[in-house]
Amino acid sequence: MSPMGRSSRSDATQQLRAASGSLGTAAIARMDADLPWFRELTAEERSWVGMIVQAGVKGFVDWFADGGGTDPQDDEVVLHVFGVAPRAMAGVIDLHQTVDLIKLTIDEVERSVERLLDPSVLPDVHAAVLRYGREVAFATAEVYARAAEVRGRWDARLEALAVDAVLRAETDESVLSRASAVGWSSRGEVAVVVGPAPAEANGAQNGVFEEVRRAAADQGLDALSAVQGHLLVVILGGVTVPEKDAAAVVHLFGEGAVVVGPAASDLAQAHRSASVALGALRAAVGWPDAPRPVSAHDLLPERILAGDDVARAEAVDDIFRPLSVARGELVETLVAYFANGAGIEATARALFVHANTVRYRLGQIADLTGLTPAVPRDALTLQLALILGRQNGV
Repeated sequence: MSPMGRSSRSDATQQLRAASGSLGTAAIARMDADLPWFRELTAEERSWVGMIVQAGVKGFVDWFADGGGTDPQDDEVVLHVFGVAPRAMAGVIDLHQTVDLIKLTIDEVERSVERLLDPSVLPDVHAAVLRYGREVAFATAEVYARAAEVRGRWDARLEALAVDAVLRAETDESVLSRASAVGWSSRGEVAVVVGPAPAEANGAQNGVFEEVRRAAADQGLDALSAVQGHLLVVILGGVTVPEKDAAAVVHLFGEGAVVVGPAASDLAQAHRSASVALGALRAAVGWPDAPRPVSAHDLLPERILAGDDVARAEAVDDIFRPLSVARGELVETLVAYFANGAGIEATARALFVHANTVRYRLGQIADLTGLTPAVPRDALTLQLALILGRQNGV
């Protein structure tokens, strides 16, 4: 029992009950006068705030009437104070504004009881108001934390749906809308990054996705991510050099190869990047020393040997065809170069040309394809392109 006598508490409770309506009204009037953001709310939203204030005052009076000897529990406060208004309120006024609301209401109640109650009970009533106000503040934090958790789960579901639609090449307006709802700004080119999901993704996916978004945002990029089976799929927006941009999020993947697909024009075309990246990831086991991340283009030999039709077409269209169209002797020189063990002098003798002519042609080949015949991996890619070009009759 409080130091306050039973009779005095009963009298104070009666006076508080009689004044509870006016206390709430006074608090609302103070908000209208002192809080600019409150005046900008719609009539419906202001009524929600009024309901919360009135419930808070009533909850305090009921608790005080029951003795007020123990602190009210968070769940009780949430039920009595915040249960009267839609949870949508958490999306209308932020936590800082809600704290302002609570502080102002407590201040107004304290000021009002000075003229409503007998001076002998004021110290105990003031102490009770402060205790109850503290618990309301704790409950407020809990409400916003729960709302953020629910919103996080909902955002993760929207994000997963958007990523899944991209992987299935079903990107329509609804998918773009979902992506926009979770922060996608639809700017610049897009690239898809795929690799093993981190072990912690199984139990804390939202945390992983938040880290992906944060790491991408630090580099001025948009990001959507989702776990698909054992894979983490990240769609990056605003990319300039896909491999370089993917380096910003590569540390968030699990152990193993991380592959970057080619840049696509926008999210609607991102399925092309995703398809190439997924095919390249399956073939990446053939190059255990690949950099991390590695571009799907750099995995072209492994993709060709794995039977990737897109890679085969890429080798013909982007490597063999430019060589055959530019100058006929480039293909002939390349064939002779490989046939003679990559020896400049031996190739020159086989072609009946000067060694510098061979060097010049090899330089042209490098300029046209981005592949240097003297580099072993590039040589492998060029030889496969030569085979595929002949098989296709180009």
